[in-house]
Amino acid sequence: MKFLAITLIVHRPDPVTGVLKSTQDRFREVLGNALLAEELGFDGFGVGERHERPFISSSPTVVLSHIAALTRRIRLFTAVTTLSLLDPVRAYEDYATLDHLSGGRLDLIIGKGNGTAQRDLFHVTPEDQWDRNAEGYEVFRALWRQDKVTADTRFRPPLKDAEVWPRPYQQPVRVWHGSATSKESVDLAARYGDPLFSANVTNPIEPYAELIRYYRERWAHHGHDPADIAVGAGSAGLYVARTSQEALAAYRPLFESGLAFQRQAGLPVVFETLEDFAARSSALIGSPQQVIDKVHRYHEQFGHTVQHVQADASGLTDTQHRGSLELFQSEVAPALRDALPDPPFDWGPVRTRPESAPAHH
Repeated sequence: MKFLAITLIVHRPDPVTGVLKSTQDRFREVLGNALLAEELGFDGFGVGERHERPFISSSPTVVLSHIAALTRRIRLFTAVTTLSLLDPVRAYEDYATLDHLSGGRLDLIIGKGNGTAQRDLFHVTPEDQWDRNAEGYEVFRALWRQDKVTADTRFRPPLKDAEVWPRPYQQPVRVWHGSATSKESVDLAARYGDPLFSANVTNPIEPYAELIRYYRERWAHHGHDPADIAVGAGSAGLYVARTSQEALAAYRPLFESGLAFQRQAGLPVVFETLEDFAARSSALIGSPQQVIDKVHRYHEQFGHTVQHVQADASGLTDTQHRGSLELFQSEVAPALRDALPDPPFDWGPVRTRPESAPAHH
């Protein structure tokens, strides 16, 4: 099993102290967390993309390029690239450049994104967002694989023998499809034989497990080898401590602040108590053995080979945050790596054809 640390770069007051860091300090915190993730042995670091409050992750390519310059080994993920909002040509240019600058350490997780404000900002509607996501992906995919692309597009000017530069380093980049609650992203992933990444954050396990089962059915329907399936899964929170009592005590202020925020924002509350949240959500809160056991329970339903955890302190002290990640990497991750399989592909740069080889049209 592989492990990612991810951030959506939420910019809100600290849930415990109430202090709001400056924008620059928040970005510096993200860079520090990426360096910590590499130091501790995480396999990947992911940066989200949102275009509305309270997020400042509108430019993941810029953030990931900076992280690429600071790191040497860790793979760089988007979590997620909101292709429904983007011009796929411009997105390709940015990500192909980042792919070169990182030495082929880039993986993409794409999705339509969510949030009314960012849809309004880009004039995307609930009715056309899925069509935009699919068209954007198909154009992006073609640009990555072909030296000249022709595409009769609805949501951007059509392409006629278009050449887009730079040509990429990876041949081709690996694209995961982010899945939360809808079958559309699952269908798109299965059709193209791409890996799936389940958000697995808001609800108990059942709806996510149902979508992953559907993905496996559609994968087989499209004639792909079941041995090639790769599934990733998110988690709703992380705090690993020596005992469950210590973990719950440290996490309680974070949970209560989040609960208050949900209620104030009028969001549906799924877990009313910390105890219920720790037991039935995907949050990894407890002793090392409790966290290991929970990942195994999810793996029984998902068959996932990649697990993401939160990179941010989110209200924990620096000491608590680092201690939790250290304990995760020293006791939890090794046990899961030994017991659970890796994805069915090499974790390094994807190179399926020489850069000089002619593309197929």
